[in-house]
Amino acid sequence: MSTIVKHTVKVADEVWIAAALLHRESPDRTDFTVSEIVERAKEEAITGKLRPGVYVHVVQHCVANRLPNPARYRMLLETGKNLRRLYREGDAYDPEREGGKIVPVQADIPQEYHGLIHWYFREYVPRGREEKKIDPLLALRGSGKELWADEHADDYIRRLREGWE
Repeated sequence: MSTIVKHTVKVADEVWIAAALLHRESPDRTDFTVSEIVERAKEEAITGKLRPGVYVHVVQHCVANRLPNPARYRMLLETGKNLRRLYREGDAYDPEREGGKIVPVQADIPQEYHGLIHWYFREYVPRGREEKKIDPLLALRGSGKELWADEHADDYIRRLREGWE
């Protein structure tokens, strides 16, 4: 009698694998719904069946820009109501998640998913760097300096304070 032994995988790693598979299979999509990620984890059946913790990990535990409760993972990013994508270094995250795990440790996941980690660093992360937009407030840095360019800062302040008692 033979028995099939499924690899023991952390729920957070299972969630990351499901999200990474969706991104790799649909490179034109920016993000996915919570239910799409849960369904992909169910289809993949890494541990044999969908564990109840998968949903809460997609909704909360793995989401970088949510308060940690209690997990500090930074594997997903909430991009809108009920929408998630894989986290990329440089994305905003809750400061309490500093140092949280971003990708699975290769030795902790089945060998057939090792290529996803390579894909993530080789294709997914670099693509995000190109798409990164310049912060509009930071782009204003230095603007308006021509208003007092012909006058020293101390002279400008002295002129503004003229007539003060």
